[in-house]
Amino acid sequence: MTKRILHVVSNVAHYDDPSHPTGLWLSELTHAWHVFEKHGYEQHLVSPKGGLSPLEPRSLKFPNYDKTAKAWHADEAKMALLANTASPDDINSSDYDAIYYTGGHAVMYDFPDSPGLQKITREIFENGGVVSSVCHGYCGLLNVTLSDGSLLVKGRKLTGFAWAEEKAAGVDKLVPYNVEEEMKKRGALYEKVPVVPFVPKAVVDGRLVTGQNPPSAKVTAKQVVKVLEG
Repeated sequence: MTKRILHVVSNVAHYDDPSHPTGLWLSELTHAWHVFEKHGYEQHLVSPKGGLSPLEPRSLKFPNYDKTAKAWHADEAKMALLANTASPDDINSSDYDAIYYTGGHAVMYDFPDSPGLQKITREIFENGGVVSSVCHGYCGLLNVTLSDGSLLVKGRKLTGFAWAEEKAAGVDKLVPYNVEEEMKKRGALYEKVPVVPFVPKAVVDGRLVTGQNPPSAKVTAKQVVKVLEG
């Protein structure tokens, strides 16, 4: 059976201050998509509200704007996928082997409190599937509860964009909260690359697979494949 991956992208286009745009960090989608595509997996996009997923302008600049990102951006059919994402109500979780939360600061606003995404994530995980995220995508895991009422992340090893990286990116005054600290408050066993920001890192804890930052998308996707292929 062909494996099926559900990518989660944001609908948000700016920070609290509308003069500061944000959105999907494109390479975090395209790097993973490329890995899954090479393995013949079927892939779909969902967002908290459905419809358009805007792009983070900074993700369209070197070095983030690499071959896979440029190819996607230049492909009308691929861009149409981001213009017409499914909503959670359109998704049957039993159709998917894994969910992959992409990043970009936009997701800090609409990933954590989407009941539809939480339901899909819980069902995929409890059906034996893989739950994964990269960079700020782990905001989507903050409030996911399992059927027994426990938090999915509690007591599990994971990673995601670090507070030191927010400072290095110059957005620590713009972001609505410190997600690294929020994860720790929920009992997650948070890990990160020490001292040097933006070094790729992926953490695997059973069927939970997470990556720290934009350069981690490819290694995260490869670890998802490894878990799926068993």
